[in-house]
Amino acid sequence: MSLEQNKINQDTSFNEEISLKELIIKIKEWVAYLKSKWKIIILSGIIGGLIGLTIAFFEKPTYKATLTFAMEEDKGGAGGLSGALGLASSFGIDLGGAGGGGAFAASNLTELMKSRLIVEKVLLSPILFNGKRISIAEYYIQFNNLRKKWDKKPALKNLRFLPNSDRSKFSLQQDSILQKIHKSLIDKDHLSIKQIDKKVTILSIDVISEDEIFSKIFCESLAKETSDFYIETKSKKARINTDVLQKQVDSVRYELNGAITGVAVEADNVYNLNPAFNVRGAASKKKQIDVQANTAILTNLVVQLELAKITLRKETPLIQLIDRPILPLTVEKFGKLWSMIFGGFLAGFLTVLYLVFTKLFNEIFA
Repeated sequence: MSLEQNKINQDTSFNEEISLKELIIKIKEWVAYLKSKWKIIILSGIIGGLIGLTIAFFEKPTYKATLTFAMEEDKGGAGGLSGALGLASSFGIDLGGAGGGGAFAASNLTELMKSRLIVEKVLLSPILFNGKRISIAEYYIQFNNLRKKWDKKPALKNLRFLPNSDRSKFSLQQDSILQKIHKSLIDKDHLSIKQIDKKVTILSIDVISEDEIFSKIFCESLAKETSDFYIETKSKKARINTDVLQKQVDSVRYELNGAITGVAVEADNVYNLNPAFNVRGAASKKKQIDVQANTAILTNLVVQLELAKITLRKETPLIQLIDRPILPLTVEKFGKLWSMIFGGFLAGFLTVLYLVFTKLFNEIFA
């Protein structure tokens, strides 16, 4: 058994030695083959480098606007606020609990910013350009020279997007154009929204476009519209409750003032009245009851209103800008030298692949 095993091991090592020699010989053959084609490879690299340099010359630079902001919500119900909510519940009032993340958590704000609702609000917001008040959508159309492409299309030739226009009255063509602009703007090459750290709610917005002013304006407007929508939605329930209570307080206060005036009027009517005529003093006593009742109601409503205001402040999140884009913006453009090197390397690499596959094809099917 040992002799047979030794023989098998010798055969195996011999085969491996032959295979290694064949591999080395094959590599030398390929190297020699590619060396024989060095002129073609170098020429391809030079042509690729020139193409890369030409592209770098004609490529338009892009401008990157970056804005960072922090979100802060009062999620706790401790201290005085907890006591206030407990007091409110004793009156049978539901002022809401602590504000959680839900659909508007920091991780979901990226999708909110890319939504068609927010982007279209930004596009229809007004800006001043050359002394004229136009929408951001119009500015986008102008610097992209889209109207030249629309000259041959009668339905689009006179299309306009006025600032703060009624979105519900837009035509089919306007809807289609806005949809295309929205898709192009939220592309990952033009818009990037990321949470810097999962432990803290600090988000960063990057907007990249071929127009420096547009990058800055769109970035800032996107943050503003998202902030307004977020704050309005988060505090909507508490705001409605506060508005209702404020109207009730105003109404009861008006009634109380009227009742106080009525007491004074009735007191004047019975001045120096004979005490035997008790009926004449009944009206004054009724007005006094109204004053007492309205005073009690107003006291409770004022307490409820103040608690509702506390809840409104609690439910209103704080969005604080940290860094905003400042002109001049960062220019993102592939350098001429790197374009030439990359073009030459890519062309040379593709040429080597072409030569290798051509030789293999000829050896197999020759």
